Parts: sequence; structure tokens; C-alpha cells
Amino acid sequence: MKKRIIFAGLLLLCSFKAEAFWVWTPESNQWTNPKYSVKETPQEQLKYSIEFFDAGDTAKAIQEFRKLIKSFPRAREAADAQYYVGRCLEKDGQFLKAFQAYQVVIDKYPYSERGVEIIEQQFEIGNDLLEGKDTRNKFIKTVVGGDYDVVEIFRTVIKNAPYGKFAAQAQYKIGLYLQEKQLFQEARDEFEKTMNDYPESEWAKAAKYQIALSDSSRSSHAQYDQKVTKSAIDEFETFVKENPQAELSGKAKDQIHQLREKEAENNFLVAAFYEKNKKYQAAKLYYSTIVDDYRNTTWAPKALAKLREMNTLQK
Repeated sequence: MKKRIIFAGLLLLCSFKAEAFWVWTPESNQWTNPKYSVKETPQEQLKYSIEFFDAGDTAKAIQEFRKLIKSFPRAREAADAQYYVGRCLEKDGQFLKAFQAYQVVIDKYPYSERGVEIIEQQFEIGNDLLEGKDTRNKFIKTVVGGDYDVVEIFRTVIKNAPYGKFAAQAQYKIGLYLQEKQLFQEARDEFEKTMNDYPESEWAKAAKYQIALSDSSRSSHAQYDQKVTKSAIDEFETFVKENPQAELSGKAKDQIHQLREKEAENNFLVAAFYEKNKKYQAAKLYYSTIVDDYRNTTWAPKALAKLREMNTLQK
């Protein structure tokens, strides 16, 4: 008897809970759960969802936007709802998920008028990550295992609008990202692609400078890669000649000076090697080259002192 009373009590409790979650609607002649209910039209549902977004309740907003997408998949408002899902995720610092949510609009709703706006949002996600703003730390925390591939973000921007407002800049920034990772040959290839694919853009000129800078970075040791160093000097000199008024020309001149220092140092090391091995004529030749061809470097006075010392010893 006692067990029956307990069982009856449980049934009564369940009925109360059911009444709390399920509501009878005479219009539809069925029970509905407000948690899963949706407004009668996609316009009403979109407006209702945006109210939560504007109030800062992104979790509830996402829930309501997804209801719209599920209940009215063919409505034009579904594209806007998917866009706002991306906005909510970006607000929450879930940048990879936001990027992917935006891409769903591009792929699934090509008729959406949000296309240009979405491409800009995607570009900004990649750009913030590249430039190391506060977004970067949040982004890395979001993605298990480290950085999301910035290259893929920018490539997607280019794919979405190959000749759009952000395409040339996105291509250029792929090169910058690879350069930051010290993948100098790969970076150089991407900068060349910027010049070839977008020759009339402002980024083509900057890419030319970065190609020279990539070659300069490749010749990181004075005694190695002298062909690359020479190539970098030629590229910087060409850039300065073609763009004498450009802001980057000053930096290019500084790079030329540093690279010539590197060439002079290399010649000095070769001369010292010959001198150590008592091949004095060869040593003098290299020291003389520094004095004649690299007179504006810090190695010219050192080479001249060496020549005088050798001449004194050989008298």
C-alpha cells in the first residue's frame, strides 16, 4: 500500500512538471513546449532573436537563431540568422567557430546580401590574429592544439571574392604570416603571387619590398648564401629606383647598407682564412676588395689596417 502511494505521488509530480514545460494550444490542437516553440513567421522569429543579441544574451540568441534556421530553412531570414550566429560566437571570443559560421552563409545562402560584410568579418579575424592583438590569445585558447591556420583564413577570403576589396591584401598577408614563421622561401612565393595576381593594387608594390626582405632574411649568416644576399641588394636597389618617394624606400636603403655590411664581413672572413694559411696574395686581394668596393662599411677600416700590417711584415 505504501509503495502505491509513493508511485502515485511520483506520477502526480511528473504531471506537474509536464504542465510546467508543455502547454496546450487550441489553435494547433496539440501540446507544445515553449522551450522549442518558434514564432509564426521567420520575420517575427528573427526580430525576437535579435532582441536577445542586442541585450547581450548571446547563448539565448544563438538558440533562437538556430530555431529559425531549423523551422524556416528556405526563408531569406535563415541567412541572416546564420550570420548572427557568427556575430554571437565572435562576441563570445569563439573566433574559429565564428569564422566557420560566417562561411556557412557564403556556402549555403549565396543569395544573401551579407556576403561583402561577411568577407570583411573573416578578413578581420585573420588580420587580428596575424597582428597579434588581444584577439590572438583568445583565439589560441579557443583552438585546442594551438594556432588555427591563418593562411587558410586568408585563402578562404580570396576564394570567396577573388577580386574583391580584400583579396590582394589577404594574399599579401599570407606572405607576411609565413615570413613571421621564418618560412622565407614560401613567403617569397606568396609575395610574388600578390604581384602577379594583383599587379595594379597598392599591395603589389609592398610585395616587391617584402620579396627583397625575404631574401635578406634568408642570408642570415655572413659566410653563407652570398648569392641570395646579392639578389636581395639588387631587389632593394630596384625598389628604391622605381619608388624613390615611397615610405618603404628609406627602410630599403637601410637594408641595402646592412646587406653590404654582411658582404664585406664575408670577404673579410675569407681574407683572414687565406692570411692564416699564409696565402698572402689571396688575402690581400680580398682585403683590397673591401677597401675599394665597401668603403662605406665598418669593415673597410679593418681591411685597410690589415693591408698595412701585411705590407709592413713583408718588407
